[in-house]
Amino acid sequence: MMHNEMSRRRLLGLGVGLGAAASLTLAGCGGGSASKSTATGNGGKEYTGPKVSLNLWNGFTGGDGDIFKKLVEQFNAEHQNIAIAVNTYRWDDYYSKLPGAVSSGSGPDIAVMHMDQLATFAARGVITELDDVAKALELSESDFAPTVWKGGLYNNKRYGIPLDMHPLGFYYNKAVMQKAGLDPNKPPTTRDEFTAALTELKKSGVQGFWISPFQFTGGMTFYSLLHQWGGTLFDAEVTKATFNSDPAVEACTWLVDLIKQGHSPSNVGQDGDYLALKSGKNAFNFNGIWQINDIAKDPSAQIGVAELPQIGSQKAAWANSHNFTIVKQRSADNNKISGAKVFINWLSEHSLDWAKGGQVPARKEVREGAEFKAIPNVATLAPELDYAAFPPAVPGLGEVVTTFYTSFNEAVLGKKSPKQALDDGAAKATKQLEDNRKKYGS
Repeated sequence: MMHNEMSRRRLLGLGVGLGAAASLTLAGCGGGSASKSTATGNGGKEYTGPKVSLNLWNGFTGGDGDIFKKLVEQFNAEHQNIAIAVNTYRWDDYYSKLPGAVSSGSGPDIAVMHMDQLATFAARGVITELDDVAKALELSESDFAPTVWKGGLYNNKRYGIPLDMHPLGFYYNKAVMQKAGLDPNKPPTTRDEFTAALTELKKSGVQGFWISPFQFTGGMTFYSLLHQWGGTLFDAEVTKATFNSDPAVEACTWLVDLIKQGHSPSNVGQDGDYLALKSGKNAFNFNGIWQINDIAKDPSAQIGVAELPQIGSQKAAWANSHNFTIVKQRSADNNKISGAKVFINWLSEHSLDWAKGGQVPARKEVREGAEFKAIPNVATLAPELDYAAFPPAVPGLGEVVTTFYTSFNEAVLGKKSPKQALDDGAAKATKQLEDNRKKYGS
């Protein structure tokens, strides 16, 4: 049960070394040769040409994968002249496999991609521009959350059509709270309420909030709190790492101090924080929306879901987004491209069904509808979209964000003070950003 969830989640910060992997094989992937057929589509509104068969790659290996496949089956049934074949890989394998497949001419026609990967693959000429899709379908920022819509842009050109948003949420164990004398139906929403609850939990013998030193989920927790304190990972031009600013150091120190104060063990294993929540060993956990389907499997665990509490001076939550992209081919087939655009638009319009897999729809009209709001827990986290802290759109960002998470790991494990760990990490990350500008020519 946990294997699929954990594998699927490694998606989400997948930066880990992916920029480097992409740079090795994508140099020859740029624009294709002359097209093989005449375009018979109109930017995704409809397709009236001869039947086309399209390959689609994705990394939905969890419960969301079954929902995704059912949607594709429905699309195929409704479109006799378009046949979509789905190939599913683990996200880490997916991103490392895609560049070589495209270079050899065996890549997919459509690829699902995370927002923080779009710029890298666009810069290397792997995916094609989709401005015409947005124009033909009359899609604009007003149809989506501004941050999600802008995240599909690279160099002022659109490369991704957003499907969803997946943020970090606040999970709380009602039984553990009640045992400590806390109201199980009122999870803390502020720093004062949070620390007061931890004090009561400690009195009852519970270390209430386990701090994981790993990206999943301690690093993402720090990512969120850094922004809550008013900090940023990078400057506005993304040329310098700023995650060693005073607000960032304060946020990191606050988390490290929770360990020193006995509210968390000192060395939590990978996913130990979440497993402890489900088994009643702690009370609070910041984790991804992808865990909602997992907690639903065991109602007796009494796990509640809420927006992240506001620990800093403003609301903020780590988030990422799945986007649809169209992959460039050695020889462009405009009929296939037209069919791909019809599919992208269709699934975007059916994102209510996709939400049942544990995602917040990117489309505003779907997100604000009564049917979506009735989906347990998923709709609870939808308001976080207004203050989600998305990664910037720059090539090679993954390896730089990995440096950020490594710095946090060093601070949490006591290898360095929070300030020293973040100073050292920011210096390395700034050099990586400089190297990436040379590598990607931007």
